[in-house]
Amino acid sequence: MGQSHQNGLEDVLGCNEWNTCYEEKINTKSSVKGSSVRITKPTLLNDVKQQDIIRTSTGFTEIDRVLGGGVVKGSLILLGGEPGIGKSTLILQLCDKIKGEGKVLYISGEESVEQIKLRADRLNIKNPEIMFLGETNIEQIESNVISIKPKLVIIDSIQTMYSDEISASPGSVSQVREITSRIMKICKQEAITTILIGHVTKDGQLAGPRVLEHMVDTVLYLEGERYFSYRILRGVKNRFGSTNEIGMFEMQDVRND
Repeated sequence: MGQSHQNGLEDVLGCNEWNTCYEEKINTKSSVKGSSVRITKPTLLNDVKQQDIIRTSTGFTEIDRVLGGGVVKGSLILLGGEPGIGKSTLILQLCDKIKGEGKVLYISGEESVEQIKLRADRLNIKNPEIMFLGETNIEQIESNVISIKPKLVIIDSIQTMYSDEISASPGSVSQVREITSRIMKICKQEAITTILIGHVTKDGQLAGPRVLEHMVDTVLYLEGERYFSYRILRGVKNRFGSTNEIGMFEMQDVRND
């Protein structure tokens, strides 16, 4: 191989560096002359009419404050935290307190319906509009979301979901990026509020590609020591509010009176 070709190949592959290669999804649809192409035109910014942001209270004053007054309709929220810190417990309670706003679709790729039901009974969850789907295939998830048209969708967790169109394993860069992109498309088109639950690494960083945090509207972190009762909800990104607020929670035993 010639020296110039070898140097060019090294530039593409990023040789002599770790974690520089990952699978890319190749678009096989080539542009053909005569095919219909959607033409977009710019809009004058002064001609754009501002729309009111529709917010819904989560039932938790602490969460509402961190979000800037409640969840925004059609927004995509990412909740990160260490395994066992209480992410699923907090979100399941949110699903109960947000009742009256429409159907809630809880999609889990980690726990069975029996496990979720056991936790729901322990937390005294009574919302009759919570629906459960144990699925990790994004094609099946999209089909159910479109047919059910819920007001709130929970994905627990984003690292377990996969698409048949990509051969990489769940949790890989290409899978997480593709799954998030497709969920975001449905979320925006159907005005469905969606919460993605994600795990963090030992370094406190969200597991998976960094692009995940850039794609969502809001990024929240649930922090604390799992052997102590207090938890802190912190916002590190919020397109609809400030990131200067935190929420305080205490893990307690729930008594079913």
